[in-house]
Amino acid sequence: MARQDTLSILTSGTTKDKLAELDGQLIESVQKDALSAKLKNVNYSGDPTTGSVEINRFKNAESADYGTARGAGKGTALKNTGKVTVNIDVDKEIVEEIAGKDLALYGIAGLADRRTANHSKRVAAALDRAFFAEAESAGTEVTTLETDVEKVVEAAIQAVESTQNDWVDGVDRSDIALCLSPAVFGKLRTYIDKVQDGGAQGEEINLFHGVEVYSNVRQTKGVIAMYKGAIAQPVLINEYAAEKIGLSNDFAIELFYSYGTKAVMADLIKYIDFGSVSA
Repeated sequence: MARQDTLSILTSGTTKDKLAELDGQLIESVQKDALSAKLKNVNYSGDPTTGSVEINRFKNAESADYGTARGAGKGTALKNTGKVTVNIDVDKEIVEEIAGKDLALYGIAGLADRRTANHSKRVAAALDRAFFAEAESAGTEVTTLETDVEKVVEAAIQAVESTQNDWVDGVDRSDIALCLSPAVFGKLRTYIDKVQDGGAQGEEINLFHGVEVYSNVRQTKGVIAMYKGAIAQPVLINEYAAEKIGLSNDFAIELFYSYGTKAVMADLIKYIDFGSVSA
């Protein structure tokens, strides 16, 4: 294929439309692949494109005797002392060079199509690593004398469930997520297989004592229990781009993305260093 033909593949409207279409596929795949996308807080205010967002955490309401507000001529002011700013301050890229001959065979859109699945998994991996590093940094370690996996896991769940302070008065188990290293997940899987008649049906543990369970290779602690929404992670993914590399016959597919990760409810993140493995 002639050089001019190759350049026309790069700049054609069809190619640009295809790359734009792949953007949506990428974002959808990241949301599917990233465990952090299922657990993060999305109730923020502000525009992520400005570089930061804010998350407000309001204190619990307090009951007063009937007529208190009428006598005072006003109600109790809404207490908001849990405002957290999350800066979108981590910038990442995936830039892959393509030989001119490969471009001639597949075209930019064709090559991008073939790489989208891998790109989405690598973005998801980066987001998850940052998310669970924050969980382990901001969370509180729970100590227990238990050694049986089911009792250790239950101790982590109860540590979140029983939290009481100005912002929370206990947590429903349906609002808690349990993230286990593969080693601990396997132990819990074995325990469930033993206690259920004929073994557990299927390969997944969907719930344990009413709490969602996930096997997670991106954490270093064996057991992490957290309120779903305890960590915020706004993400910006730029559109796919393609360009000619100067002084060569090669081209590049470019993906740039940015994110910020911060615990907004650190009191609702608990972990136990049980059966830990390196992420």
